[in-house]
Amino acid sequence: MQLYLNAMQRDALLFRCHTTVICAGRGTGKGVLHAAMNLQNFQLMPRSTTAFVVPNARRGLTNTLPSMFCHWEAWGYKRGVHWVVGQRPPRNLGWPDPLYKPESYDNIISFYTGAIGHIISQDRKGTSNSKSFDFVDVDEAKYIDFEQLKSETFPANRGQVREFGHLPYHHGMLITSDMPVSKKGSWFLSYEKECDPELLETIRALVAERWWSDDTAGEVKERQQYYRADKRDAYDRALNALRREAVFYGVYPSLVNLEVLGEAWFRQMKRDLPAAEFNTSILCRRVDYLTDGFYSSLGDQHLYSATDYHRLDGMGYDLEKLEHANDNCLLDSDLQAKLPLLLGFDYNSNINCLVVAQADEEEHRLNVVKSFFTKYDQKLPQLVDNFCQYYEPHPNHEAVFYFDSTALGSNYAVNDQDFRWVIVHQLELHGWRVRPVFIGRPLGHLEKQMLINRGLEGRARLQPFFNEQNNESLLISLRTAGVYNGHKDKRLEKVPETLESPLETRTDFSDAYDTVYIGAERFPQSGPAYAFTSDF
Repeated sequence: MQLYLNAMQRDALLFRCHTTVICAGRGTGKGVLHAAMNLQNFQLMPRSTTAFVVPNARRGLTNTLPSMFCHWEAWGYKRGVHWVVGQRPPRNLGWPDPLYKPESYDNIISFYTGAIGHIISQDRKGTSNSKSFDFVDVDEAKYIDFEQLKSETFPANRGQVREFGHLPYHHGMLITSDMPVSKKGSWFLSYEKECDPELLETIRALVAERWWSDDTAGEVKERQQYYRADKRDAYDRALNALRREAVFYGVYPSLVNLEVLGEAWFRQMKRDLPAAEFNTSILCRRVDYLTDGFYSSLGDQHLYSATDYHRLDGMGYDLEKLEHANDNCLLDSDLQAKLPLLLGFDYNSNINCLVVAQADEEEHRLNVVKSFFTKYDQKLPQLVDNFCQYYEPHPNHEAVFYFDSTALGSNYAVNDQDFRWVIVHQLELHGWRVRPVFIGRPLGHLEKQMLINRGLEGRARLQPFFNEQNNESLLISLRTAGVYNGHKDKRLEKVPETLESPLETRTDFSDAYDTVYIGAERFPQSGPAYAFTSDF
């Protein structure tokens, strides 16, 4: 079967080093790489055990593993015939047992060679305990807790040396991600220092010689005699020795897959993604971290993950269900049904943002549960529609809409009404009960910065925390917001759109967050009965 491989895939599969670390943009085909390498491991290390490490079960089951399974299916390896997941292989298949049989097959991928893969979800503590792995596969590495990886999974990468010790990738690792946007998520970038370019070029040359020997051995009699089997075996031994010591580290922007993705996809991503996310997720550019930025007290301790495992496990590795699992809020376990959703918007002619939160007054905690945005021709009504569609299954359709004076008297040609009216009207069209709360004129930058950072430090009435998976763009905006002349640095919002400074490079998400935090902190709406209105 012939497959097209882009430069990233060709490099990684050519070198086949003991440790392969790839930082690549979206759409570069990292799923092909995982499918190919794990297929190799399962076939060349029969009865072995691989660890599939994912930051949380939701991300792994909806993003990482389905991609690998789809490629296996496309290559002719059928579920229920060559592999099964989440169940003990039926006895009539006659597959050999793994060297280390698991106690439960709930989170196990089983292959016809007897090899298995443990799905290790970091939000389920101790899933690597008492395990013995022959290979470690890590996708979405920027979301992985490195300290937990070091303490739980790396020590377990100690599998069967007697059976597989001759293979260069035994006890190896495959680590992939797009460019991280936090220091905590940047742990895998340090492998660049361990990558020896000269060693890789030696491997490349030997591979070329090995391929040349195979291609020409039958064509020229003299070459056939020279490249006899023992000579090719010598090449293989040399390659194995080099690969066992090698680390391959590569950075590839999404442009590496231009032939497959097409120019239109890049234009859409440039239009739809905030600039910081476009630069990291598509162009693989490193983020300049601001230690003295506007949100200087924001740290990884303010992040959390929240997944309804009972509902997720109930999907039973049904790929059709998992494909649409993130279309609504059913898997968000941080939602409290008795509390209304708190909404903060930012309005602009080209981009509109919405930040959604809930205030737990007893715990003095503000959970930022989700954020949304629309761009260009998709205006505020579409943004509200997206919100309502996502939260349709939520049992409490009550919202507190915080707004300041920027929502009054202007509409950027949405219609003849101002932003406040458009939002309330659109929410009510979807059956939501809305309580609009006016918070006055926007605070001065210094007062706002002090208030918000006091909250982040736990010295205010409410301390904010962010659902990391649901607020990727918002977190980029907060982390990269600088200070200029004592104000939040919003200069890039006025820069004409260019490739280096696209229109999306702005602090709109952070402004929407400011509104909802100031509203929740200074204008709390408490009590069992909220004064929601339909007469606005």
